[in-house]
Amino acid sequence: MKIKLLLFCSFWALLLAVSCNRDEISFEEPSAELRFSRDTVFCDTVYHQIRSETYVVKVFNTEDKDVLIPRINLEKGASSLYKINVDGKAGYDFQNVPLRKKDSLYIFVEIAAQANGPEAIAEDRVLFSTPAGKQHVTLFSVVQDAEFFIQTPSNPNVITSNTVWNSNKAKIIYGNLTVNPNVTLDVDAGTKIYFHKNSGMKVSGGGKLNLNGTQTNQVIVRGDRNDTYYDTIPRNWNSIKMEAASVLNMNHTRLFGGTRGLDMRQTTANISNSFIHTFQEYGIYAVGSTVNARNLVMNNSGESCIGIFLGGNHSYTHCTIANYSATMGSLPRMGIFAANEWKNDSGQIVQGALQNLSIRNSIVYSDKDNSVNLSPTNGQQFQFSLVNSLIKYSNAAAAQFDFDNTMYVIQSIKNQDPKFVNYFAAQMNLRVKTDSPAKNKGSAAIAATVPTDIVGVSRTTSPTLGAYQ
Repeated sequence: MKIKLLLFCSFWALLLAVSCNRDEISFEEPSAELRFSRDTVFCDTVYHQIRSETYVVKVFNTEDKDVLIPRINLEKGASSLYKINVDGKAGYDFQNVPLRKKDSLYIFVEIAAQANGPEAIAEDRVLFSTPAGKQHVTLFSVVQDAEFFIQTPSNPNVITSNTVWNSNKAKIIYGNLTVNPNVTLDVDAGTKIYFHKNSGMKVSGGGKLNLNGTQTNQVIVRGDRNDTYYDTIPRNWNSIKMEAASVLNMNHTRLFGGTRGLDMRQTTANISNSFIHTFQEYGIYAVGSTVNARNLVMNNSGESCIGIFLGGNHSYTHCTIANYSATMGSLPRMGIFAANEWKNDSGQIVQGALQNLSIRNSIVYSDKDNSVNLSPTNGQQFQFSLVNSLIKYSNAAAAQFDFDNTMYVIQSIKNQDPKFVNYFAAQMNLRVKTDSPAKNKGSAAIAATVPTDIVGVSRTTSPTLGAYQ
């Protein structure tokens, strides 16, 4: 009994001692500068009155003592466009913030800005005032005015008459946006179109979508997460669906970051001076369609940059079609796949003639064995030609055509590294180096049909394969 009583008293004595010790913690003013996990917070581009995601800054006490930070505050105070939370408390001005020795605290940052004009810079600073000096972390974001297209049960989100989108406001689409039959949507140079997660656009039969970018003022089509991290991540939105008998005219446009880029069903696309990259499945998924592409750059698609099904009519001139990926390594990642067959939405296998697949003065390359894969069906037309181009190719059985013994391959280069400057999607500089085997190897007659490259450089003499001279 005495032992139990002794243990009981010892326990409460120890607990009391620990409690007293906690109460007696003394915090001093810092004598050394604080350390931060980052000195600048670059927020996503944000849209008018839409709150950004939350960003984190860690503040470290490197001293061997507990400190009390006299003041942490937003430089612009209550008028700031930013909101901060310091160690669990929201506000804009904090006094005597404790920080244990060799420990850290969290500051959470977000912005919900009001736009003044098409695009503006929102900047502020989180200030830290201590006897060791004044320090700060810069907060920086681009704020855009935006026009929203939101699909709801009561709003089908339909464009019912000919419409022009200008660049004064970003266009942000939630859900599906439909362009009605026989309606034209013109998109002016510099316009930015952002799709929310699981959102997309459909151009109905007889409709027309004109993406009218210029070399200095591209049209941008992407997901609505603007942090640079998302520039190389697919599946941020769905696709642009082109229904039968619709038309796409696309010039100086950058289209990226979704599940499929162009999802075409028996339609026509004229594409020039554009970039299509970073799609989970296909950059171009063309079913029984016509595609005329010049100065097109593609990269980073899980299934294939270009998927051709149910035949059709296809021409790719001075195009650079690469497929390298650090994030979709288990997928086929082809450059071009072409077949007569297609499984329709009912699950039936149907067939169509490939009237033409013409690849001229182009590069089709990947980190897989075969960048071009053909799947012809016996008895169906399958017209294919590879002229003055460079491709990666393994063998006839795998690619289903014989590079070395066919009249359809003319003056082309097999399995020589094109030596891109930087093929990873984060940089995606698909120019070729001066010692590239593609340098000055194009047909001048073909180049005369596309006399300038994707950045406006003349290629009328000694043309280089691909989109860049």
